[in-house]
Amino acid sequence: MNETSPLPPPRLRALGRQPYTPVWQAMRRFTDRRDPEARDEIWWLEHDPVFTQGMKGRAEHLLAPGDIPVVQTDRGGQVTYHGPGQLVVYPLLNLRRLHLGPRGLVTRLEAAVIDSLAGYGIAASARRDAPGVYVRDHKIASLGLRVRRGCSYHGVAVNVSMDLEPFSRVNPCGYAGLRMTQVSDLGGPADVATMAHALLPHLLAAFALPMGDMIVHTDSPPTLPA
Repeated sequence: MNETSPLPPPRLRALGRQPYTPVWQAMRRFTDRRDPEARDEIWWLEHDPVFTQGMKGRAEHLLAPGDIPVVQTDRGGQVTYHGPGQLVVYPLLNLRRLHLGPRGLVTRLEAAVIDSLAGYGIAASARRDAPGVYVRDHKIASLGLRVRRGCSYHGVAVNVSMDLEPFSRVNPCGYAGLRMTQVSDLGGPADVATMAHALLPHLLAAFALPMGDMIVHTDSPPTLPA
């Protein structure tokens, strides 16, 4: 594919509910093995309960994790929580092909979430000094990203309808006292799949990616256990 060729539609994968570590490892393998012509992929799923700590994460932000496991991962940012009822989207994109840098990646992900929430009458915004999406002073979506070999992995987590209590066991994203909110408490859907399908067109539009025939693959990606 040369620079003037149209981009192929990304492969879309709905992975259901998965433990964190195998998905993280699959993202790394996909990124390390892809060639410049490889089609981009977008994965979305829910994770089993887990705290993930970014590369520069500080132990003092883990207040009382209790029985929820903590995984040291290779994304940016500090500690966050993933669990059932949260939509996690992993855009595996060739940023060089899209002529994007890390800041452009963050901005477009935030815009896609903001636009999808607006469809439910939820007014959200981004902050330059604290990546993520906020509804007034509450955080509704968190970002954690890694760029490797010019390609992105990790992604964005949108609180849809989940138990928010585990966020109180940490300083979310490294901010003491940061309060979290979720889509279902603000008049939006309580179903993660519904939120995923609302977000997806905005995500594709934000990166000027073709929608194609919108085939969603429900099979696992290569090397990810079923």
